[in-house]
Parts: sequence; C-alpha cells; structure tokens
Amino acid sequence: MLFTKMGMETYAYLEQSFPGFLDYDEVSRTASHRCPDLLYDEARISIITAGSADVPVAREASRTLQFYGHPVAEINDVGVAGLWRLTDRLDDIREKKVIICVAGMDAALPTVLGGLVPGLIIAVPSSVGYGMAKQGETALNALLCSCAPGLVVVNIDNGYGAACAALRAINNLSG
Repeated sequence: MLFTKMGMETYAYLEQSFPGFLDYDEVSRTASHRCPDLLYDEARISIITAGSADVPVAREASRTLQFYGHPVAEINDVGVAGLWRLTDRLDDIREKKVIICVAGMDAALPTVLGGLVPGLIIAVPSSVGYGMAKQGETALNALLCSCAPGLVVVNIDNGYGAACAALRAINNLSG
C-alpha cells in the first residue's frame, strides 16, 4: 500500500492502531507498507528540483517510484537563478531516460532542461513562491505555454502523477 498527501495526524492515528505497519516520510507526506525489491541496479529516472522548497513534491515522486521498485537519482536546488548549479550536474542528468523536474515561481527549469537533455521531461509545477506565483498557477501556465521539446506537464504539486507517468514511460522503453 502507498498513501500520498497523508497528514501527520492521520499517520499518528494509524500508527497508534497498527504500530510499525507503515513507513512514513513527513517531508513528502507519504506512507507505505511494503519493502520493495528494486528492479534495477541503477537509476534510470532522475528527479530534479529548482529550489529546496520543491523537495516535498519531488520526494513524493521519489517515494512513489521506489515503492514500485525503481531507484531514482535526486538532484536538488539547481534552478536557473544559479545556472552553474545546473551545468555542473548536466552530464549526470543527460544519462537518464526520464527526468521529473519540480519547479515553482515561473517554472523556468523544465523548459531549460528541454533544450539540454535528450530524455523525456515530466514537469511538475509546484505551489511554492511569492508575489504572482498564485499557488502554482503561474508555473503551470508557463509550462503549458512552453515550446520545449519532450516536455510533459502534470498538475500543480502532483509528484505522484509525475511518478506514474515516469513508470509508464520507463516500462514502455524497457519492453
């Protein structure tokens, strides 16, 4: 079983009723029951965040993929505001078949990656940001308007949906 968007109160209630049954991650608000066997020795999927505030959504995607037996390479805080952070990791990113990229504000990172890497990019607009970010609506609209090649967009804060799309893509690439 995999649970997403689980608040601490719900987890505490379940933990009281079924001690040790669930593995809960407070950052991603995910819980699972089952120790997955990893299907692959190395990660074929990379999860990238523009900023550290995007990590909870990225972790939801990561834990979903791991639940289904796929190890992931996580690269955090490489947004375009400091482009050298991205270029320093570009070789690692290019090796992956599927990339999940979580970005808030104006969500520039997935579009930039679209011009730099050959793999499928699944963009997740996040609700972080201030001013005109509008709880992720600005990021979502920017990504939907993007002309970057190979870019797929899921809804705001939908790390689970991005992971499910990545699973379908990676399974189709394998079979």
